[in-house]
Amino acid sequence: MSRYTRRDVLKTAAVAGVATSFTIAGTRASGKVIGANEKLRLAVVGVGGRGGAHVGEFSGNKDCQVTYLVDPDQNRAKGRVKSVKDRGGNEPKCVADVREALEDKNLDAISVATPNHWHSLMVIWSAQAGKHCYVEKPASHDIYEGRVALEAWKKYGTVVQHGTQQRSEARRAAQIKAIRDGKFGKLKIAYGYCCKPRGGIGFKQPSDPPESLDWNMWCGPAVIDQYHGNYHPYNWHWFWRTGNGDLNNQGTHQLDVAQWAIDEDQTHPVRAMALGNRFMWDDQGETPNTMFGIAEYPNGQYVFFNVRNVNYKGYPKQVMNEFYFEDGGWMDDRGRYYPKGSKEAQSVDFPSVEITDGGTFGSFVKAARAGKPEMSNADMDVAHRSCVVGHLMNNSYRIGKPVPFSAKAGDFDMPEAREHFLKLHEMMSEGVGVPADAKYNVGPWLTFDPKTERFTGDHADEANKLVFDPQRPGFEIPDADKV
Repeated sequence: MSRYTRRDVLKTAAVAGVATSFTIAGTRASGKVIGANEKLRLAVVGVGGRGGAHVGEFSGNKDCQVTYLVDPDQNRAKGRVKSVKDRGGNEPKCVADVREALEDKNLDAISVATPNHWHSLMVIWSAQAGKHCYVEKPASHDIYEGRVALEAWKKYGTVVQHGTQQRSEARRAAQIKAIRDGKFGKLKIAYGYCCKPRGGIGFKQPSDPPESLDWNMWCGPAVIDQYHGNYHPYNWHWFWRTGNGDLNNQGTHQLDVAQWAIDEDQTHPVRAMALGNRFMWDDQGETPNTMFGIAEYPNGQYVFFNVRNVNYKGYPKQVMNEFYFEDGGWMDDRGRYYPKGSKEAQSVDFPSVEITDGGTFGSFVKAARAGKPEMSNADMDVAHRSCVVGHLMNNSYRIGKPVPFSAKAGDFDMPEAREHFLKLHEMMSEGVGVPADAKYNVGPWLTFDPKTERFTGDHADEANKLVFDPQRPGFEIPDADKV
């Protein structure tokens, strides 16, 4: 169990209230600048699935060299060596523990594609070691560790880039700037969808881990009783100790875009709720495959989010964003604007926006080689703001109570929320065929203080227990003021 208690989290709440906007100038930048003729020497941490894309992209970049492959499954690490040699021309070293790579004074950066429960600790350790860090989404597994990662980034001045790829797309950046500038009037609702078909994962019994897997290193900070085959290599996404469900998996991309459209002076929501369930699959997973979440900001703007993974004939796939304005107009994911009452889209010319080019990976290499955190298209401040929205919705869901599966399940105080929930309910009822005797898990409205990053009011005690996960000895998140 962790050496950090609930009292420790409360004690550091004042530190969590530090403003999230700051100027890089004056911070101690420990990440070194790479010479014009030198390559960025990088370790890829976690080389399966998404990590394979990291290996390919970075080893194929002429300004980068993958010098380490880090994975607790050494068979998987060794299986990626040929890819690096074919694309980069060098042979990387394979290790199970990222700390071995971070101790190498010749290493410049790490790229993190591990399970979610490792992400923030990797940001923290790399910053403390003076290494730049590309971290896959979500950058945090819970609210508090995301705050500590943010404090580490501020203190050490290294480059951190969150793997929310649309931040490195010029057209999306231009669309968001136009929305924030009020080109279409005041934004009321930024809506994200993660509606992609998935299947159940069945049940796997506890067993010994594969001989090639260092189970201690795979678990890292996560307190897990015993190995079973649904944790590794992919289905960890659907367990709370290791993942965050699809809301903060694929959905992190769409949550990030939604949060990006909210006025820039808004840090975190002041209240949030969510409802849904894991319908039809009857499997070992814990996270919902169906969810509708709402978060409200201090200025009255909202983020809505919809998760819908249960497949059926005629399933409408929606992995996208929509934007609704106070005057009744709205904009779709392709940037087409529909004035109130109109079914015809107006053509829109978006302003040009300056971002670091090269895509999500190439822009990170450029920023890291220059040693300039301000060149990151998605720094740790951006990452923390986007991840917290999802954590708030998930926390509401996790302390929710079962209610009958019906169109009356959601207690919404705004017509737009009820309208969108009813669309989801109809799909689940008529499309999926969720039986009438099923239950929704309805989370309460949680009140949140953006400064202290703590829940207040009704349900605060229960919700604050989810602000910071237990940590295993040897993998503890440090105190925010001691990072």
